[in-house]
Amino acid sequence: MDEISGSGAPIWRHAERAGEGEFARGDEQLIDELSAHVERHLGPVESVNHEIVSIDVHVDLLHVAPAEGRPCHTLVTCGMSAKPMQAPEPALERAELLMVLPPSWDPEDEASAWPMGTLRFLAHMPHEYATWLGEGHTIPNGDPPERYARGTKLCGAMLVDPVLVPEGFAVLERPEGPVRFYGVALLHADEMELKLQQGAEALIALFEGAPEVVRPDRPSVAPPRRRGLFGRRR
Repeated sequence: MDEISGSGAPIWRHAERAGEGEFARGDEQLIDELSAHVERHLGPVESVNHEIVSIDVHVDLLHVAPAEGRPCHTLVTCGMSAKPMQAPEPALERAELLMVLPPSWDPEDEASAWPMGTLRFLAHMPHEYATWLGEGHTIPNGDPPERYARGTKLCGAMLVDPVLVPEGFAVLERPEGPVRFYGVALLHADEMELKLQQGAEALIALFEGAPEVVRPDRPSVAPPRRRGLFGRRR
């Protein structure tokens, strides 16, 4: 642990581990159980975006298309939980991630594929850096953070308790331990700063609707920083 944020939460700066990691193959039993869990709660898996070469864990992306009663695209990682993370307790060692995208999102458009790349990066990160991810954790897109893509100012992610899921979805019980599903909220730079200073709850309270819904052009919900008497921000 390197620093403490204004909210009292630790700030971790991870150095890339030594070595190249191990090639990984998909766990068929895990894939079947995760796919069944997603279909039982969210709807049919329309397609699977397969990972070609995998290190440490094999991460596919399950795509649930918009349907009556759930008019949005949903992407869910499948494979992040194949290995435990370096979490402080066993109940937090295994996780999968999800994003919700508007019905206008086109999964076949290469220019719109960056949410999938972001999910894969986050799913691999705890295994690559021997760390863990859990609710309220923020991960900037680089240091300093860079925009995920042209046409958006979003440049960081925060794991949240997903809102747009039915009861019973958030945890899948398995013999190896529970798998927790976290929503991924994509953030502006000033929103990440607000979270560091005031905590995740203060930031989430400012969102209108579910924070795990990705809207690349949304404005920041962070209040503008006021300028002092001599023009300094405060």
